[in-house]
Amino acid sequence: MTDPSRLIVGISGASGVVYGIRLLEALKALPVETHLVMTRTAEITLAHETDMKVSDVRRLADVAYKIDDLAAAISSGSYRTMGMIVAPCSMRSLSEIAHGITSNLLTRAADVVLKERRKLVLVARETPLHAIHLRNMTTLAEMGAIIAPPVPAFYTRPTTLDDIIDHTVGRVLDLFDLDSGKVKRWS
Repeated sequence: MTDPSRLIVGISGASGVVYGIRLLEALKALPVETHLVMTRTAEITLAHETDMKVSDVRRLADVAYKIDDLAAAISSGSYRTMGMIVAPCSMRSLSEIAHGITSNLLTRAADVVLKERRKLVLVARETPLHAIHLRNMTTLAEMGAIIAPPVPAFYTRPTTLDDIIDHTVGRVLDLFDLDSGKVKRWS
């Protein structure tokens, strides 16, 4: 059985870095040890989309790894976790994961999660999608990954961007049976 207290959080370079940040913030309130890996492009996107520094994001995690540390604990199947969330997940990272290309720690950790049959959730950020994107998503879904694009739920009647982001983050955490208290449930 996997250790339910460890969750890998990957942040790739797609727009929407706030999803990864908010995910780490939500996990702080839960009994989960977070293991963060960010791509170099995520670090660039962070500077464009927020006022946060990379060090600020790293401090939100219990453990943070460098993208080129292929000897990190999360690169081994013997290091037990409950799985991994990549939020946001660029089409580049999604493609590498779909094809087993493990050129950095984010894609290696995702590969390990898949091979160990653990839960992999990809918050895919791209639009519109072309056939290769869709084929890669299908390939991953057939391997057991969950593709969870950040699609807003308007039945919740969001009044702020934070409401939309929090609902998406809460729904992603629901996939790991983690209740962040951020989801307005349909009743």
